[in-house]
Amino acid sequence: MADQNRWDKIQSRYDELTRLLMSSSIDPRERHKIQKEHSYLNSLLVKYQEIKNLESNITLAQQEATSSDIEMRELYEEEVHNLEKRKEQLFKELDTLMYPPDEQDAHGAYIEIRAGAGGQEAALFAADLAKMYINYALKRGWEASIVDFHETDLKGYREVTLSIDGKGAYGALKFESGTHRVQRVPETETAGRIHTSTATVAVFPAVTQQEEVAIDPQELRIDVFRAGGAGGQHVNKTESAVRITHIPTGVVVSCQDDRSQHKNKAKALKMLQSRLAVAKKEQDAAKRGAERKEMVGTGMRAEKVRTYNYPQNRVTDHQVGLTLKKLDIVMAGELGEIIDALQDKEQEDRRKQPLYMP
Repeated sequence: MADQNRWDKIQSRYDELTRLLMSSSIDPRERHKIQKEHSYLNSLLVKYQEIKNLESNITLAQQEATSSDIEMRELYEEEVHNLEKRKEQLFKELDTLMYPPDEQDAHGAYIEIRAGAGGQEAALFAADLAKMYINYALKRGWEASIVDFHETDLKGYREVTLSIDGKGAYGALKFESGTHRVQRVPETETAGRIHTSTATVAVFPAVTQQEEVAIDPQELRIDVFRAGGAGGQHVNKTESAVRITHIPTGVVVSCQDDRSQHKNKAKALKMLQSRLAVAKKEQDAAKRGAERKEMVGTGMRAEKVRTYNYPQNRVTDHQVGLTLKKLDIVMAGELGEIIDALQDKEQEDRRKQPLYMP
């Protein structure tokens, strides 16, 4: 919890706003803004007082737990345990209020995976990453689908785009953006030598209707083509896949998820909205300065974020310095431990920022 001096300042500001709201001379245009801040500070103070009251109850229960009566002592020890758990929960709630996550964290996500250095092996690794994310999404109860792909003859992916639809998907997966490195003996390697290959990942939040960027249809070039990979599927027979180019920015998206050209076009437009919304957010962040831009993040970081070492069954996330000796389990979609560590680090970073104000 923040120091007492901070809470004294919050209480003082709350009292000042209370007086302002009671004044008849307040500018009507300012009233809504003041009411919003007043309500927010009130929620902080209520939570803070709840914690203070709980701490007093814990102290009393701890004193009673020194009783010589064994049964009473056990009862109070259990009460202390339950109160401590409740206190921990309240601290988390207060922390979220003071340093709230990005609103887009609750959204769905698009994941673009591209094979990097390593030729066919890199494409196979890109396919392994796609399976890992799909399995993780399914374990979370989210919907996952491949909306676009360019397959190699070995069933790897030169490029693949996933749609992850579920509350909190972007908040969990946004840290995946960057370069992923794999160390293993390729299937095509006869001498048994370990090779290093890479794949790049970019994660974008799915936008809501309110966040959509206005797009002039005249600024779009829409192409249709036959869908499918190297194997050739039923959709190859018709031009059902859709590619949309936003001419002013050069952003290109494509979708071949469905047999229907109309449905693929609708999905591609949603992806384009997400890409353009991210670009707009980055531009706005740049105007507010480099520090804010760093906090928002670009979603297109090029640095190495994770290494997958198959011979040692080891995965290392370089963003938090976490190493796990269970690569096989992680690749099956058990990403929870890594994602929890990344989210904890993000919250620590948020605490270094000024107190959130609505």
